[in-house]
Amino acid sequence: MARFIKDRSNAKGLAPGSLVFIGKQKMEQPVLQLIDYDSERLSEKEIDSLNEIKPNLTEEGVTWLNIYGLHEIELIRELGHVFSIPSLLLEDILNTDQRPKVECYDDFDAFILKMIRFDESLQKMIAEQVTLILGKNYVVTIQERKGDVFAPVRNRIRQKKGRVRLNDNDYLVYALIDTIADNYSVVVETLGKKIDDLENKIFHSKEKGLTEEIYKLKTELNYLRKSIRPVKEVITGYLKSESSLFQEKNKVFLKDLNDLVTQSTEAIELYNNLVSDQLNIYNTNMSNSLNQVMKVLTIFASIFIPLTFLAGIYGMNFQYIPELSFKYSYPIFWGIVIVIGIGLIIYFKKKEWL
Repeated sequence: MARFIKDRSNAKGLAPGSLVFIGKQKMEQPVLQLIDYDSERLSEKEIDSLNEIKPNLTEEGVTWLNIYGLHEIELIRELGHVFSIPSLLLEDILNTDQRPKVECYDDFDAFILKMIRFDESLQKMIAEQVTLILGKNYVVTIQERKGDVFAPVRNRIRQKKGRVRLNDNDYLVYALIDTIADNYSVVVETLGKKIDDLENKIFHSKEKGLTEEIYKLKTELNYLRKSIRPVKEVITGYLKSESSLFQEKNKVFLKDLNDLVTQSTEAIELYNNLVSDQLNIYNTNMSNSLNQVMKVLTIFASIFIPLTFLAGIYGMNFQYIPELSFKYSYPIFWGIVIVIGIGLIIYFKKKEWL
């Protein structure tokens, strides 16, 4: 399956709002995790059905429903019924190739973002789609599979650390997006270290395959840019919107978050230019090395051309060549050869060609 544009053949020709999963199934069965809390109480459990969440929606505090597994269409359809989510948004949620964006409705705001991690075994970036829905007293997060960057937020909730337990659900959404953005910085830094190490190889190593390594890094940077750059537009657009679900006192955190994403996107652009420069430098070094080899070969050829000319003359099969009958012809020939060779070498050195 393509990384930059995923196969959409299953959705071809269908009406807008048709629910079709686009992507790769990453879990056998979806898992529904429910966390309900306020400043004093905390309840955390796995549920079997979305109907189990309805009593929590009428209580005070924050209800956080996290769904692992995005492939089950009926579950997403049921989610739409429970939280009154339009079919067009459900279609976007099921499309794991959806560009990061924010949608504001009367009863909720929806953020579709990318969660990035670097796979050491594959040596490439892996992007997973995550959807965050901010309602009046609930938060819904939908992920492709278990294993995410939200663990620090869960630990802060469990241990009453920070402001999460003391604030409403809009602060929880900020904390989750902030964790995703922090992870952007981590993966950009990881790629940056590889780019810095590659720079040392370019100048101090004769290893083969550097072109392939540079190309892979440039591909990963472009993949990162595709996934991260739209997030800045999401946050900026949301700050300008008139959504009433995010309190003004917490919007200042979104502004700080915008700066963090901007820093990551600028670092990506910087590294992208750096990799391009490294590729140019590598090609230049290779050309210079080839030119040096050609220069040495040309000098040797220039020295041996007149010597070959002399050897050719006296190697001809004419019956009468006067010099051949002279007693000292052979040492004289070698003397001429040596003088010409040394003379050409001295000449080349004076011209600084050697």
